[in-house]
Amino acid sequence: MLRLFVRLVRRPLLPAVRLWRRNIQLRVVAATLLISLSVVLALGFVVIAQVSEGLLVAKEEAAQSQAAGGFAVAQEKANTPATVDGPDATDNKVGRDASTWMNSLVKQLASGGQTAFEVAALGAGTGEQPQPGAQGVRGARASGNVDPTASVPISLRRAVNHATGTFKTFSEIRYTSGADQKQPEPALVVGKRLTDINGDPYDLYYLFPLTQEEESLNLVKSTIATAGLFVVVLLSGIAWLVVRQVVSPVRMAAGIAERLSAGRLQERMKVTGEDDIARLGEAFNKMAQNLQNKIQQLEELSRMQRRFVSDVSHELRTPLTTVRMAADVIHDARVDFDPVTARSAELLAGQLDRFESLLADLLEISRFDAGAAALEAEPIDLREVVRRVIDGAEPLAEHKGTRIRVLGDSQPVIAEADARRVERVLRNLVVNAVEHGEGRDVVVRLASAGGAVAVAVRDYGVGLKPGEATRVFNRFWRADPARARTTGGTGLGLSIAVEDARLHGGWLQAWGEPGGGSQFRLTLPRTADEPLRGSPIPLEPEDSRANRARAAADAAAAASGSRAERPPADAGDRSPIPPRPPVAGGLSVPADPTALPGSGARVVARPAEQAQQEDRADGR
Repeated sequence: MLRLFVRLVRRPLLPAVRLWRRNIQLRVVAATLLISLSVVLALGFVVIAQVSEGLLVAKEEAAQSQAAGGFAVAQEKANTPATVDGPDATDNKVGRDASTWMNSLVKQLASGGQTAFEVAALGAGTGEQPQPGAQGVRGARASGNVDPTASVPISLRRAVNHATGTFKTFSEIRYTSGADQKQPEPALVVGKRLTDINGDPYDLYYLFPLTQEEESLNLVKSTIATAGLFVVVLLSGIAWLVVRQVVSPVRMAAGIAERLSAGRLQERMKVTGEDDIARLGEAFNKMAQNLQNKIQQLEELSRMQRRFVSDVSHELRTPLTTVRMAADVIHDARVDFDPVTARSAELLAGQLDRFESLLADLLEISRFDAGAAALEAEPIDLREVVRRVIDGAEPLAEHKGTRIRVLGDSQPVIAEADARRVERVLRNLVVNAVEHGEGRDVVVRLASAGGAVAVAVRDYGVGLKPGEATRVFNRFWRADPARARTTGGTGLGLSIAVEDARLHGGWLQAWGEPGGGSQFRLTLPRTADEPLRGSPIPLEPEDSRANRARAAADAAAAASGSRAERPPADAGDRSPIPPRPPVAGGLSVPADPTALPGSGARVVARPAEQAQQEDRADGR
């Protein structure tokens, strides 16, 4: 379920991911956009913080100055001596109580603000109730329909009540209920403890709305946001234009390089200007011109070589036929010669056979090189091909004391292939296995699974050294140059075999270990032109040293866990191959790491102790 969910989520994102991975211009523009956006955001936060701090500092200074003047005026009015006459009789103490005086004081102080601030007076104490014994202010008063108890924070009232001096804090101005009730607005509240006309303490607060500062800060924010968005878009456009000037020639060069790789060697870049891009285009055109010249020279040289090999191979057939006829006459009359001359006649006949095989192989190689090899595919049963190959190799196997065994031939192994070419490949593999098998068994295994069929030839002879599993398919390569050829090989058999496998769209791969033999595996598609995804036979056989060591370790672990005795092995079996389990309906191994014939082989080195023992045995 998790895998299905991930697949459903990834499917709509695949086009975007593919576009992101292939378009460098998009990545550069996106990176520029993100970086510029980050810079604008960081700059905006810094500017807004600085402006906000500046506005609040200026507001605090102005508020403290205004509140200090109001506190001085209020205390001065409370300390004014009583009079009975005069224009300021309403502010004097005669005939008035503290409540009436306080109402008048709040109105008088608020009248000078003109909505720039509001004034509130609260009785001494943290609440509305006065302190015990107090005879002065007995209630909260405020101007402008301000709710003093809700607008002045408890923390500020406590600070004013428990200490002398002026205190300030940020809060909200809340208004009383009414038809035209205003919404709460942020404010700076400044308060101080004073005394009224009777000498009783009370708290006087100035509330300075921060509406203008908030509007100014919002204006700054909108300005920065608009300017930042404009800058981000502008930088993205600039990055797109600049990158396009660089990417466009690169894309042109990539397209021309793809066309050059497709064989259109006449393609060239269009060069304009004298800048770095222009010099790059000129260098690219020079490189393409030199590459075209070199390829043409190599093609001409290869054509001449192929023609030379083909011509020589054809021209040698006529004198070779004459020499063959003369050699046959001499060979038939060797009984009348002296022993030395008779032996020379036999050597001449053998070398002529090898010369004819070499000419045939050279002609076949020239056809592959010229691309003239044709595949005549038809449904065939590989079991019949294997039987014909084994019948032809029986005389050599009897001479070597080798037994050829066939496994997996109980069911038909059908594939669309060229019977002549497949038989040539298998004949080469079987003959090589018999020749290098040191008289031990040669096992031919057939299998079919999925869309592939395979034939593996296993021997238990000298094997292959590290690195030889891929070089064994090279032309005229020999594992041991000092080793004599008893079958008169030309050194081109495996090269022709691998070309035949490629012509079928199949694989020809090798595995080997020193002293442990080797295995060559031919894998062909069941249907012509069907791509191979794997082989039904593993390249490394089950009886290799590594697999036997793993099996022994697993068996030892199982025996130590269950304490059960293993049955003794059958000593009478000549073949060290254990019984192979039947092949399931699907492929028994995953797809090979490469689809090139001869690649993917693994060579297992001999252990040091075993190598020393074998070297001592050879010395004896």
